[in-house]
Amino acid sequence: MMSLVTVMRRAQHRTAACWGAVLLLAATLAVPAHAQDFPSRALKLVVPFGAGTTTDMVARIVAEALAKPLGQAVVVENRAGAGGVIGSDQVAKSAADGYTLVMGTVGTHAINASLYKKLPYDPIKDFAPIAFAGYTPTLLVVAANSPLRSVKDLAAQAARPGSHVSFASAGNGTSGHLAGELLKARVGGEMVHVPYKEGALALTDVIGAQVQFMFYHPAAVLPHIKSGKLRALGVSSARRSASAPEVPAISELGHDFDLVAWFMLYAPAATPAPALVRLRDATAQVLANPEVVAKLASQGLELRSMKPDELTGFGRTEIAKWAELVKRSGAQVD
Repeated sequence: MMSLVTVMRRAQHRTAACWGAVLLLAATLAVPAHAQDFPSRALKLVVPFGAGTTTDMVARIVAEALAKPLGQAVVVENRAGAGGVIGSDQVAKSAADGYTLVMGTVGTHAINASLYKKLPYDPIKDFAPIAFAGYTPTLLVVAANSPLRSVKDLAAQAARPGSHVSFASAGNGTSGHLAGELLKARVGGEMVHVPYKEGALALTDVIGAQVQFMFYHPAAVLPHIKSGKLRALGVSSARRSASAPEVPAISELGHDFDLVAWFMLYAPAATPAPALVRLRDATAQVLANPEVVAKLASQGLELRSMKPDELTGFGRTEIAKWAELVKRSGAQVD
């Protein structure tokens, strides 16, 4: 016959086992419940560049559209400085809860990896990619009164002894600077880089023929092309741009040339999986919306469908590609 003590111990074990099962079930059910609850308040989308830039415009289009599928406002905050480093680093070190995001670019998450000797964040390890927001080729433009009417003309002038061909950019190590360096490497000749503090200033001097050419975003140069102040000689992408289909791709001339500026939405690396799934699903809905696509196209953006597991691989490839150009250009930021 069992003692009273034995009976009581067995009862305690059964009770503990039951409570363990209850707690395990609660933990299992908590994951989908969390996914359904997120987000429960407004989100912040950091733009690591100033207001009015292409990155800012793209972020605001996406943020406004995300409010509907997420059921919460997405507030854009500009945190410009140091080529996008300040804003990107802020998000990398933010609470990884899905409420703070950054609109990363080819500069912040590819070029800066080799441009800066001591980048305070790792573009791959410190971020979780959410969605590829689009890409834009840059247009090679000259002043409307320039004698250069093609990339061949530009190459011929650069090859003449004693000729002075200069190209402008929004600063050392920017995509426009590196596109000019690639062009110099592909066609040969002498070309001198003239860096500016911002793209608008550089564009003004190209229009005034103070500098021979520059690579810049379609949204910024197309109005000047239409008004007769600029002429486009080529497109930096492997194929023609939807924004300017009449302009030939530089690759059509037989040169290996394919550089585009791109934009990707990121969260901090340790963001919980349920929050990432929610954000990715919402962004996929937004980027499939014809109205959003049209607004992005007005900024020169073209869409490219990429699955979440492809985004990190894309980032690694871009870092390696731009590192080669940074090395060739000699650009470096301490």
